[in-house]
Amino acid sequence: MVNLIWTGVVVLFILWVLGFSMNVGGGLIHLLIVLAVIGIAYNLLTGRSAI
Repeated sequence: MVNLIWTGVVVLFILWVLGFSMNVGGGLIHLLIVLAVIGIAYNLLTGRSAI
């Protein structure tokens, strides 16, 4: 489950960076980074190891 969360965070972050570089997506870009940050925060707060 933890690997799935980190995979989702990485995918969302990559999509966010691509959205900024291509100037598309509008508010969706910011939603992606917010979701990635929530995933990181969840993982840190649950205290689970990323390995």
